[in-house]
Formats: sequence, C-alpha cells, structure tokens
Amino acid sequence: MKYQGVLTKMTTENTNQVQYYLNTENHVLHLNQIIDKSVAITFVGYQCLCCGKEKKIFRQGHCYECFYEQPGVADWVMKPELSKAHLGIEDRDLAYEEKAQLQPHIVYLALSSNVKVGVTRKSQIPTRWIDQGANKAIVFVETPNRFLAGITEVALKEFVSDKTSWQKMLKNDVVEEDLIAIKEQLKAYLPEEVQQYYVHEDLVLEFNYPVENYPIKVGSLNLEKENFYQGKLIGVKGQYLIFEDGKVFNVRSYEGYKVSIEIA
Repeated sequence: MKYQGVLTKMTTENTNQVQYYLNTENHVLHLNQIIDKSVAITFVGYQCLCCGKEKKIFRQGHCYECFYEQPGVADWVMKPELSKAHLGIEDRDLAYEEKAQLQPHIVYLALSSNVKVGVTRKSQIPTRWIDQGANKAIVFVETPNRFLAGITEVALKEFVSDKTSWQKMLKNDVVEEDLIAIKEQLKAYLPEEVQQYYVHEDLVLEFNYPVENYPIKVGSLNLEKENFYQGKLIGVKGQYLIFEDGKVFNVRSYEGYKVSIEIA
C-alpha cells in the first residue's frame, strides 16, 4: 500500500502499549500495525505547515519567513523563562501569547536516557512525555503560567539535565532511577515564588512502547541527502521510527516535508 502526504508529528494514544498514528493526505496510518513490515520512504518536496507554500522548510515545519514571523515558534516556546504575557508585554501576537502562556503549566521529571527536567502545558500530559520517549515521568510543580514554569526549569537544570540523549533513548540504554526520591531532593531548589505550586502527589507514569527489540547502534536517516530509504520497521519510540538496520527516522524533525510511504 502507498501513502503520500506532508509529515506532521505522530499522534499517540496511551494504552497498555503506546499507539502511534501518522496522518497522510487520505489516510491515518496506524504504525503499530505495520511493525515487522518493509517500509519505503521517498522524499517528494516541501510544504510549510503555516503558509502552505511549497518552500524549503527552515525549522519546526516552517519556511524561513514564517519561522521568524509566527507567534507559535517564537523564542519563549523553547525558552519558557522568556514568556512575557503575564506582564501584558507582546512578543509577536499578545492575544496568541496570552492564550498559550496564561494557562496551567507542568514542570516535570522524566526518565528517557537520564533524568531530565522539562516544561509543558498541563493539557499536553502525557503526550509530551511520550513524544520524548520517556520510560517514566512524574509531575514536579503545576504553575498558573508559562513564565513561572520556565524559571523553575532554569533553577533545577543546575542540578539535573534538561536534555535527552536520543541515541540512548532509542537503544533503551537507560539507568533505573527513583523519580520520587529525586523529586524530594530537588524540592529544596525551587524558586521561592514557585514553592506554593509544588505537587505533593507522587504518581509515576510508566510507558510501554511498540518496539520489537532495541538496536545496539543507531544512525539518523537524513531524508534530504538520501531521498529514498527502505527498511524493516521494528519499533516506534518518542517521535522516531526504528528500523532493523539501526537507522532511525525522526518524524518531528521532518515536519513540513512531503513524502511518499509504501508498505510492503
């Protein structure tokens, strides 16, 4: 079967095993059902997820112009501590920024390659953890806006990483850690204005990914250089397709790329 469409990040469903779906032009491809099958991916072209024009993708599914104009890809998205909507200060579009920033946010600890601290909107739990390929995660604080979550992350990353090693995550080279104990240790480093938002409940969520076996070595598939790739799909974790030969394909990195996918 052959499918064609513009890549966007895979949607997920957290059941006993995480379910993955890839949207194409006319179908929703349920990836769990094609594990163990041969998958061919052909690079066809570009289509900006914002303006819809067939222009080269610059970053995050956007062409160059849209990336530097649209509010959804401004600096505060990657650096929450730069949020200013709580002060009524506009970055690119105050109405958009108020809606996005002035809502409950979670600061969390997740175990994907190592223990990491991160920030996400409360509405994105547990999707955010699945997208990062976390084996397990726990809520640390729940703040009323993005800025407070951002300054919390800045304070905590002095003591714990805010990065994931994608290679270790995809090889499942993860050392077991006690997230509850680490959360308790880090509590002392919360900024004063955030301490009231500490979440006392110690619920650890764990995730089971559809991976037949984890590769010993991994190498990233560069679709622009290779244009065509074919391999046996053996798993999906985070936003990556994992193939039998150790090649991995980061769907999120190729948002806005037009591809043809053939399942044998």
